[in-house]
Amino acid sequence: MKSPTLPYSKDLVLVGGGHTHAMVLRKWAMQPLPGARLTVINPAPTAPYSGMLPGFLAGHYSREELDIDLVRLARLAGARLILGKAIGIDIQRKCIKVSGRPDIAFDTASVDIGITSDLPDLKGFTDCAVPAKPLGPFAQAWQNYLSKSGPASVAVIGGGVAGVEITMALAHALKSRGRAAKIHLIERKSVLEGLRSASKTKLLARLSDFSVHLHEHSHVQDITGTGITLQNKEFIPAEFICGAAGARAQDWLTQTGLDLHEGFIAISPTLQSSQPEVFATGDCAHMTASPRPKAGVYAVRQAPVLYENLRRQLAGRGDLVSYSPQTDYLKLISLGGKSALGERFGMVFQGSAIWKLKNHIDQSFMAKFRDLTVPKPEKLPSPRALGAAEVLGNKPLCGGCGSKIGQSALARSLQTLPATARRDVTTLPGDDAALIQTGGVKQVMTTDHLRAFVEDPVTMTRIAANHALGDIWAMGALPQAATATLILPRMSELLAERTLREIMQAAHACMAEAGAAIVGGHSSFGSEMTIGFGITGLCNKTPITLSGAHPGHHLILTKPVGSGVVMAADMQGLAKGAWVSNAMAQMQVSQAKASQLLSNASAMTDVTGFGLVGHVMNICQNSNCGATLWLDKVPLLDGALNLSEQGVRSTLFLQNREILPEAPQCARADLMFDPQTAGGLLAAIPENAEETLERLRAEGYEAAIIGEMTDQIGHISISEST
Repeated sequence: MKSPTLPYSKDLVLVGGGHTHAMVLRKWAMQPLPGARLTVINPAPTAPYSGMLPGFLAGHYSREELDIDLVRLARLAGARLILGKAIGIDIQRKCIKVSGRPDIAFDTASVDIGITSDLPDLKGFTDCAVPAKPLGPFAQAWQNYLSKSGPASVAVIGGGVAGVEITMALAHALKSRGRAAKIHLIERKSVLEGLRSASKTKLLARLSDFSVHLHEHSHVQDITGTGITLQNKEFIPAEFICGAAGARAQDWLTQTGLDLHEGFIAISPTLQSSQPEVFATGDCAHMTASPRPKAGVYAVRQAPVLYENLRRQLAGRGDLVSYSPQTDYLKLISLGGKSALGERFGMVFQGSAIWKLKNHIDQSFMAKFRDLTVPKPEKLPSPRALGAAEVLGNKPLCGGCGSKIGQSALARSLQTLPATARRDVTTLPGDDAALIQTGGVKQVMTTDHLRAFVEDPVTMTRIAANHALGDIWAMGALPQAATATLILPRMSELLAERTLREIMQAAHACMAEAGAAIVGGHSSFGSEMTIGFGITGLCNKTPITLSGAHPGHHLILTKPVGSGVVMAADMQGLAKGAWVSNAMAQMQVSQAKASQLLSNASAMTDVTGFGLVGHVMNICQNSNCGATLWLDKVPLLDGALNLSEQGVRSTLFLQNREILPEAPQCARADLMFDPQTAGGLLAAIPENAEETLERLRAEGYEAAIIGEMTDQIGHISISEST
């Protein structure tokens, strides 16, 4: 994370990752408004581009080509991306409600959440069919069905242009796979009603080429897992059922208090709603002064106007600009194969050249989000002290445990300290927590803090809390009490209050779930966000330390490794958003249940900044053992091996690798030295390791037996399993 050029004084919140907001994010990355904190809320780390959906369904594009990576885009724009579904707007309190997290306050907000083609009132639709919008779940559902083999049966509900285009794409994909298919298109009126006759004739001919069965003036009665029953009692067998019957607004908009038109947010030419501080754009909005059909071309062309008006609103200016939509636009409709139909000003044209034109337009749009360049670091001052450039390095300093001081330097500094003189305090060998005995009660105490590597304070708090709790859980203790230590980048008092509210609500939830109470803390402003916790825990029995392992004990790891590499790649703009969001999710997984299931461990620690090998070495040195790690058994985070093969390394990697210089030189082996944040528990299990592993996996942990202790004291070998 980097500090803002000016203290934050205003909050801008973009609700949804639609086409307009994606374009605004890109513009913001090139020219942000100093003093404005930008937040983006979206259910997923990517946002599919609707223009390429038919091509994806037909098999012309991969899923990756379809998606705009919001994680990379938000990182470039310096925005905090909140992965969650917006479920409401409180216009009185000026906050956005998001499922599963504290409310998000705003000074200015914009809504771009698209539409849905869900048909909840249609019996059986929710359980047995998939709406064409939102696009993400639909694309995934079709990908899953297409990967199957054997005869196919498909039904599309809705015979408008979108339904017809989808039908042709599905038919082409099945034909290309060599799967015999029966495809049905159901429309309660006439198929392609309202379309110009010349275009309609050509599209109907194309449907006929695919042997699509048309059911016009047909009403669906109910849907089951085997097909559709029409009101005339005709039964249509179908395994894959898609709803493309028109566009519906998201239901939660009716509860916002904003003026609506048929469920869509009514907006003025300046793209403002009935509440001037709330803007709306794209398909979820209705342009009251100049109504237009739902089409991506309008969303894209609203982007420059929205970007400019958001900046002016945040700056307190009243001279907002107006958006004037065009009266007609080039309509391009995919015909299944690499052919398309075009229509404008009453003229109709068709063929492969039209598909090439459409592909060029779509690829040009997506190129704006694929070719994202991370800004180069500023030039170093000259003259400068000898060695300063080498200390800085050529990569940004990692956050989390990747920014720790190296193990060797830390050990040397701690060796200079005298042993404690207190009889009630026991410093345990190699452990991060101390044992305090008061009146027969065994209490452990630890502290940890993290330099933020994600802009969302709630996500960062959850990660920091689980990271700090790891020391308590690793000793088999039960969390008792916690204090919070918070450093925020400089911002206005109001924004600081908003941020602290989010952090403390998240911290309270995490600690309460772990059984601990937050009893106090300290906060201050600084150069960047840092979140830490001091925690105490209670031991009902002798704490599990690093010193009880014996040769033959198996090593169990409860989480995959690779978070350091993934987050380092994220900072450099090299990681896919899906990899980053998966790593974030893993770092928020509680180890409370795992600690209970590993209560029979002879030695245990949590894997953090010194990497897997570093923490295995701690067990070896304190238990007078050695260890063998089975490289192919160590679970890895999605994308970690790919990034390691590209040469991506975390800041602390080189120091960690010094622990075992003779280790194999390969990308997978290097991940054994990758610094972890909120990593898994590493336990030496004296017996019944397989049974313990099964219980961990039953609780949802991506756990594995990764090696065993040996009698070669202080020696770690890394090899493939036998």
